[in-house]
Amino acid sequence: MNENRSVFSIDGITGMLIATVLLLVILAGLTMWAINVQHTSAANYYDIKDEASIKMIGSNAADHVVDVK
Repeated sequence: MNENRSVFSIDGITGMLIATVLLLVILAGLTMWAINVQHTSAANYYDIKDEASIKMIGSNAADHVVDVK
């Protein structure tokens, strides 16, 4: 049997705290990244030119989108 057990070993409380802190840091990083992407996308709006000539089938709709900065 393994008689060399410790509560503060890497697979005990310390390991649980390391994993929890690591997950919280990853969550904070992804949240900040999502907020930055949302802010960038909200500031980059676009306008559609010549709406009447856009066809439902066979038209390249991306040709009618213009970035307004």
